[in-house]
Amino acid sequence: DSEDTELRFVTCQSLWNQIKSETEQIQEDLNKQLFDNLVSFLRRSHSDFQEKTTKWTCQMKSREIPTAALVLGVNVTDHDLTFRSLSEVLQNNVTPYIALLEAKDCPGIKNLMQKLMGQLMNCYIDVDSLEDEDYVQVSQNRIRCSMTSLINWYESVTKKTDSETPSKKRTSSSRHWQSPPVVVIFKDMESFTTKVLQDFIVISSQHIGELPLVLIFGIATSPMIIHSLLPHSVSSLLCIELFQSLSCKEHLSTIIDKLILTAQFPFKLSEKVLQVLINIFLYHDFSVQNFIKGFQLCIVEHFYSQPLSVLCCQLVDAKKRVNSLSRDQCENIRRLPSFRRYVESQASEKQIALLTADSFLKEIIAKLLEDLQVYHENYVSVLRCLHIFTSSLPKYPLGKQIRELHCACLENRVWETEEYESSLQLARMLNKSDLVTMLQQCVEIFVSSSGKEFGKTIEKLKEFLTQFQTLEAEAFQEQDVPVSSQKELQKKTDLYHLQKTLLELKESRRSKKLTKFEMLRFEVVDYIDSLVRNYLVPADQKTLHEIVYFNTASILRGHLNAAPRIALHTALNNPYCYLKNQALKSDGGSISNKAPDICIVYKLHLECGRLINLVDWLEAFSTVVMAVEGPKADAASSDQVDDIIHARFIRAVSELELLGFIKPSKQKTDHVARLTWGGC
Repeated sequence: DSEDTELRFVTCQSLWNQIKSETEQIQEDLNKQLFDNLVSFLRRSHSDFQEKTTKWTCQMKSREIPTAALVLGVNVTDHDLTFRSLSEVLQNNVTPYIALLEAKDCPGIKNLMQKLMGQLMNCYIDVDSLEDEDYVQVSQNRIRCSMTSLINWYESVTKKTDSETPSKKRTSSSRHWQSPPVVVIFKDMESFTTKVLQDFIVISSQHIGELPLVLIFGIATSPMIIHSLLPHSVSSLLCIELFQSLSCKEHLSTIIDKLILTAQFPFKLSEKVLQVLINIFLYHDFSVQNFIKGFQLCIVEHFYSQPLSVLCCQLVDAKKRVNSLSRDQCENIRRLPSFRRYVESQASEKQIALLTADSFLKEIIAKLLEDLQVYHENYVSVLRCLHIFTSSLPKYPLGKQIRELHCACLENRVWETEEYESSLQLARMLNKSDLVTMLQQCVEIFVSSSGKEFGKTIEKLKEFLTQFQTLEAEAFQEQDVPVSSQKELQKKTDLYHLQKTLLELKESRRSKKLTKFEMLRFEVVDYIDSLVRNYLVPADQKTLHEIVYFNTASILRGHLNAAPRIALHTALNNPYCYLKNQALKSDGGSISNKAPDICIVYKLHLECGRLINLVDWLEAFSTVVMAVEGPKADAASSDQVDDIIHARFIRAVSELELLGFIKPSKQKTDHVARLTWGGC
């Protein structure tokens, strides 16, 4: 009901559209190499068929079907998007004849052929209605679902293409190949029954010389599943080539890198919220699509719950909107904890102006929003530079992935943690070649950074590189142990002289000054440490961070982490919570007769012990239901009402059994056993 609801909604929608288009572009780039390899595989298979070469003749003799085993990983929920994208690429560049088959639609070979021919001929197939028939309806004709019919259809459509005018033929050939292959994609190969796969492969292999068929198996586990599902006599009919998609963890790292670790988008996630999304990904489904949906939910929740999210937009637009802030919105800003801390740190005259003068407040807000934007630009660059150092250290004290380092920096001052101190100690032992490589990568990051404060930083890092090059000529002059001492040590073999010489060497090492390389290495590490302390301040210490950061992890966890038992208990114990019907409001533990039958039965069962007598339960249910209706005069109508109540009770008890709250008891036939105990 706030005055800027529409503007907040439009801003939210615009931001999500930008993020969505960026996400789609990322996924297209990540899949490009895989799809290019698949197209090359199809081209090789198709050229052999088209040219009728010796290789294809050999394959025809052995009846081998070109097959791509596409290993996509266990993130099954992401497979649909991958197959849709693959289908679009193939339809745009290779062939219009593509069929995507799922195991749930193909319980038998007949259903598989119906689905296959229906998709290839662009006609709707209702498998349930055609259960007893082997035909599909195409235009006015009924075509039998068989491989012979499929071959005849393919020959007719390819001949029609060949007989088109040269201009039309040129247009179609620019997109599709001549005599394009028929691609059949099994989206979830592990779920198909062995018999269905065997029958289809054996039948197809007998006609491979007439129909350029190519199979693509979508595999979630391992390529060995092909040999587990198919006997050797069937798998030998396939000419299999393996393709591996990018792992879901690498995919997630790219998404986080492009969407979160960037100053391109004004919306940000706090450490706890990001950790919730990452934990759901790592411990539940490995689904990148679900991670993106969670990110979208964060955006919607932030713009819905934060009145000041109207300023969560690009800096130019935010400055314009600051000038049009209402009195109430200015008061909302003054109530922000981060802004109150900022006011307390100012001089008394400025404090009064910030709390009373709206015009002065708007000027300061514009400046603070600009500072926040600069902070994000600098933060990302320094974070990437620090990650270059920490990711090369043994045991990864601050984590191997940049997302782990990002969470550590958001959580608190990272330079005050033991892991950071351990990382610095290890960094002070890096060799020269590693240090030089890291410094060169840091220079590239700062040069490409959008931050405007890194001119001196780039000069300093280049100066370090120059000093390392200068030291290279002097590297052989300084040695840890003098040659004369080593020769003297080899000459003296008795124990006394040996101990004396070793003690002298130990003392000389203690008093020895650091080499130039060691001093320069310490200087480099200390400089990186100074950058961290200046630029990697936690976001919650920045003024007005509440406007752009979503930090309500509990709300997100409630949306994404399913708690079915709590939801069931709430729905059955207090139906008003979901139905919002005023008649269902009840006081404490009372049972309303207007509640759904299953709710009445559930509340009564909570009052029982381990075994529940069905007769007593029915009487209690009848008492609650009849509480408001009063006695009936007519005995016949009373018996009819009892029958209805009895039927309602049986249905409610059956529903409760289906939900897993009770089960039949073997001890007593007229009792049921209760299965759940304790509160939620």
